[in-house]
Amino acid sequence: MEGNMDGTFKIDATVADRVREIVALHTQRDLNDVALTDTISDLGLDSLGVVELIFALEETFEISMPFNANHPDQGTFAMSTLGSLVEAVEGVIAAQ
Repeated sequence: MEGNMDGTFKIDATVADRVREIVALHTQRDLNDVALTDTISDLGLDSLGVVELIFALEETFEISMPFNANHPDQGTFAMSTLGSLVEAVEGVIAAQ
């Protein structure tokens, strides 16, 4: 992830695209209806859906996300929007 002068972030398109595909699959939505600005609640994911999504991301990218299903609010990464989740995945990938 790379910061731009206007305060926005450039997200690795391949990771973002793959995360969007996984979310579309798990939420049974058309890919065009899944945006990086969507919140978890916009996507209709409940707590079990979030856990399943995290597992799918870990499996797809062969990573281990710092996520505790018992305390999802206390994770070390933001999940406020799909874009923030993409940034977290990119961070974990980069740290490997």
